[in-house]
Amino acid sequence: MKTQSRKKLKNFFDDMEKILSKETIEEVKLEAQKKIFKLKLNELRKQFGIKQSDLKGFSQVSISRIESRNDIRISTLIDYIHACGLGLEIKAIPRKKKSEEFILLKSTPSMA
Repeated sequence: MKTQSRKKLKNFFDDMEKILSKETIEEVKLEAQKKIFKLKLNELRKQFGIKQSDLKGFSQVSISRIESRNDIRISTLIDYIHACGLGLEIKAIPRKKKSEEFILLKSTPSMA
């Protein structure tokens, strides 16, 4: 049953790519990435059993806003990740697999 569902979904996306312009497809992909980003921040916090009200340095309202935004400043993301007790690493990943990844930012939470 899962294979049939996947096949139908693949056919749907293939059909949509034939109908929609490349610009529309790129816009849709960008919107999807934004929604996934929102979900991942929320899920990340929940995975570690952290309530919004438990994060130090942020009000519950601030956390709710951060988790529902379409975009976020890197400095805010770092503060949020550190408040969860985690580190953050941002990499530039080349499209060609033969090239090496390049670490743009590596940040670990302080032990304070």
